[in-house]
Amino acid sequence: MGKLEVPVLCEGGKASGGPPLGPAIGPTGVPIKNVVDMINEKTKEFKGLKVPVKVIVDTDTKKFEVVISTPMASALFFKEAGIEKGSGKAGEVVATDVSFSTVMKVTRMKRDSLTALSLKNAAKIIIGTALSCGLTIDGKNPRQVQKEIDEGAYDSEFQE
Repeated sequence: MGKLEVPVLCEGGKASGGPPLGPAIGPTGVPIKNVVDMINEKTKEFKGLKVPVKVIVDTDTKKFEVVISTPMASALFFKEAGIEKGSGKAGEVVATDVSFSTVMKVTRMKRDSLTALSLKNAAKIIIGTALSCGLTIDGKNPRQVQKEIDEGAYDSEFQE
């Protein structure tokens, strides 16, 4: 039979054996509890957010893997900042201020899905998202923070 891919969107740390997972995976003979436990373990840091998940089942061997995609960077910022949405008028209206440590937390969460070759460049991409959401970083315009990164101001944060 081969491989079965089951894409689902579930709340971080709160997957269950109900639809759509149970009905899709149950007939394969793979214990749904094991799948749910793995999803919940891998998504626990995204509590309160919808997380794209793909369960890949080898129907011959009954082995499975769980592939997690991180939520959008904007959703991570909103959760960390405790806001529902961005300003809607980025560059004119500030939605809220976040710390550089929040930027680094979001960067580390998104790191695997970014094409950046370094943590520094990944942070600059994430800061671009902060800019488009109408966020400031430690009271500064995100473009200013990107410039400061280029000048080496945050180099100690980028030790990989």
